[in-house]
Order: sequence, then C-alpha cells, then structure tokens
Amino acid sequence: MKLYSFPQAALEKAIAKRMLTLPPPHREWFADRWSQKPYKKSFIEHKAMPLITLLAKGKTWTDEEFNSELAAWDVKFYDAEAEVLRPMVEGDGVIQLMQKNMPAERIQALLRKLDEDRHA
Repeated sequence: MKLYSFPQAALEKAIAKRMLTLPPPHREWFADRWSQKPYKKSFIEHKAMPLITLLAKGKTWTDEEFNSELAAWDVKFYDAEAEVLRPMVEGDGVIQLMQKNMPAERIQALLRKLDEDRHA
C-alpha cells in the first residue's frame, strides 16, 4: 500500500497523548515498548501509518480498492495497540478531519480488524 504522507510527528503526538489515557495494564505494556526505538518505528510503519492511509484514502476508494487494501494489511495487534489505535478510527483529535465522511461500514471494517486480528 502506498502510504499517505501524514506528518509522522503529529501521529506520534496523537499516540503519546492516547497512551496517557490507557487503563493501567495497557498503559505500562505500551509505554515500555513505545520507549524502544525499533518497536516505535515498526508500530508507526506497519500499524499506525497504514491505518491513517486507510482512513485518508478510504473515503474515495471503490469498495474493491478498500477491501483489497484492508486485506493486504497483514498485521496482528496486541490488546494495548488496538486500544491506542481505536480512537483514530473513531475520529479523535487531528485524525478527525480525515475520518469525516468515511462510510460507516468502512469504519466498522477497520474496528473489526483491530478487534479480530490479534496476537494469541
């Protein structure tokens, strides 16, 4: 998937802000990993930016394009990661403008992905 050119600093800030509001077990788990540069880079590149791309471009893609890109996004989420990303799908903060006018069924598809594609 060709990633949307969303400013990485704004994305990192949104993630850091969300991390502060996570419930205790998720907060510690995510904060420990987020402080490690390789994890942070991987999380941004493989989980957060593709999600932003699906939100930004998903409004104008055909159903086939959206479903194809969603299926090609082959990642598994830990519980804490899903909790960090969920508000982005639901329209929190900076991301809210991109998420606006996204068809409801596509929002639900993204939320399902966060809920169902989990590490065991």
